[in-house]
Amino acid sequence: MTGAGDLLEITLLSLAVSGAATAVSVLIGLPVGTWLALTRTRTRHLALSTVNTGMALPPVVVGLVVALLLWRSGILGGLGLMYTPGAMVIAEVIIATPVMAGLTAAGIGQLDPRLQIQLQGLGASRWQMTRWLWREARMPLLAALMAAFGSVISEVGAAMMVGGNIAHQTRVLTTSIVLETGRGEFGTAITLGFVLLALAFMVNGVLTWAQQRGPRS
Repeated sequence: MTGAGDLLEITLLSLAVSGAATAVSVLIGLPVGTWLALTRTRTRHLALSTVNTGMALPPVVVGLVVALLLWRSGILGGLGLMYTPGAMVIAEVIIATPVMAGLTAAGIGQLDPRLQIQLQGLGASRWQMTRWLWREARMPLLAALMAAFGSVISEVGAAMMVGGNIAHQTRVLTTSIVLETGRGEFGTAITLGFVLLALAFMVNGVLTWAQQRGPRS
């Protein structure tokens, strides 16, 4: 890193990659977690155990699997995504989705079961009931969103493996910190660390504000 322009570039890329991964994880994890909370099928316990196990996936293992898939000799090698921000988003989606799904299932599962019965008795459709349950579980769902974002904004192992830490292409705050530390540039690494913490604080501050405002159930 040579100046303020580089710092801005890697900060914006960090936010873009982590933001995209978090958004996709919500699109996948929210309905999956809702299904896990509401379903009573025989496979529910197995599916919930799988999701909870996924919450503890080592990022380097995720990076290895995604790298094997995206490498030129891999199944998805023809897409040409290796060492691109897209590859980093894919890896981070795999990391964040179990977090979003697991905490969504826990949040909705804590609601009073009589609420679902009452909504069904009032003639609510499946979609209307689901939306109301999301509204009632608004605070834990936003907490799940913050946890999902936190799991990827601070991630470094998978980002290094599938992104390559290439200057002006895939270098983000976490990989830059590792690079500068390896060079012995501890002052620069500390500065990057403060920027990363500030970025996480601002995003989570907005989400916390959204979580606390409005009527509480």
